[in-house]
Amino acid sequence: MSDIILNIRNLTAKYGSISALNGVTLSVAEGEIIALIGANGAGKSSMLRAISGMITYDGEIEYKGKSLKNIPVHKIVSLGITHIPEGRRVFGNLTVMENLTIAAWDSVSVEKDKARVFKLFPRLMERINQQSSTLSGGEQQMLAVGRAIMTGGQLILLDEPSMGLSPIFVREIFKVIKELNVGGAAIVLVEQNANMALQIAHRGYVLETGQIKLSGSSDELLNNPLVKEAYLGV
Repeated sequence: MSDIILNIRNLTAKYGSISALNGVTLSVAEGEIIALIGANGAGKSSMLRAISGMITYDGEIEYKGKSLKNIPVHKIVSLGITHIPEGRRVFGNLTVMENLTIAAWDSVSVEKDKARVFKLFPRLMERINQQSSTLSGGEQQMLAVGRAIMTGGQLILLDEPSMGLSPIFVREIFKVIKELNVGGAAIVLVEQNANMALQIAHRGYVLETGQIKLSGSSDELLNNPLVKEAYLGV
């Protein structure tokens, strides 16, 4: 079995008096895709924000055996964790090339990483000098994933990558997610399309009201009657 790259124990987080996460424990091994599924408000995005240091929490989050507690966001990124938030959030006033360049931490590999981005997303090469605010939603999602590649992160947190995209862009994004994983990245995937998420994931967790209600291999969850009824529309 691969080494554990991310270990979360008894994670609790609140927004004021409202509980977002309540005693969550999970792990991610090197080279795994983990799917987090659940209804809106279940705590999926809050978990990603806690991992990347965007919200305070109780409990423990360890990356490669190192506690992330009280580490600033920019230092968490430099450790090898990349967060692609819901809604893409590219820098609209910058060009495609500028968005990619500012995400690069390692000047030695920057040209190699750019080449990899443009190989995965030829459409971005066609728009290399275009202001990113003028890109379509699908193109902006490509750019957001491309920025993650530029950071060289070994753990990628993806929040709703298919939201608002046409079917052709969804297929393209999921194809690239698989290729990033084959290339060595571990991925935590929050996705409204539970069926597609579980199709490419190795394991999954079902969150309800801030707690893990079910977990297992993707096949186990895809064939679970409760998951089928609640999240797969079967």
